[in-house]
Amino acid sequence: MTTKPNEEAEHIEDPNALLEKALIEEYLHKKGYSRKGLKKLPAELVETLMKEATRYASLKMEEVKARARFVEELHDDSSPFKK
Repeated sequence: MTTKPNEEAEHIEDPNALLEKALIEEYLHKKGYSRKGLKKLPAELVETLMKEATRYASLKMEEVKARARFVEELHDDSSPFKK
């Protein structure tokens, strides 16, 4: 018996990678572009846009991490089990 491997199962990504891709798309959309539309643009412009988009995504991801740490600290400080 042979079965085809589940392509979706093989393509499981890191949740952070999915977030990064979404943030890059968000940045490009705000600038009036899409990832698909980049193929039609000059290479220099694509490189500039992608550098800006990845920088934007990186900063946003750090913001998310900082907020998560802050919330975690708030929960730890308010724990009734803390001595």
